[in-house]
Amino acid sequence: MFGVNGGELIILLLVVALVVGPERLPGYAEQLGKWARGLRGYLQDARRRVDDEVGDTGLDWEALDPRRYDPRRIVREALLDDTTAPTTGDVPPGRPAAPSRAATPTPDAPTPYDDEAT
Repeated sequence: MFGVNGGELIILLLVVALVVGPERLPGYAEQLGKWARGLRGYLQDARRRVDDEVGDTGLDWEALDPRRYDPRRIVREALLDDTTAPTTGDVPPGRPAAPSRAATPTPDAPTPYDDEAT
């Protein structure tokens, strides 16, 4: 949390309590609570408006939670994903179908030129 560990947070809270004073501290705590509730309400309203505007897209909000981000799982799923080469029916009309197996160029052969690459 902002690069502050538990011990530093306690010291900061004690300094704030001493600077603000015991008379004004409850008022500031109440104001902070109102701001937190207002922010929570604003975020819930924004999520509801996005759902209303976009409609039911089947978006799983829990899957987008950054606390569930695990790069190892993402890499594992990407590596285990079964992607197949396009078949003749998947190729757009007017384009040649991809060869069934990749041709290995010989060292003396010129580099293949693709006129549609640029």
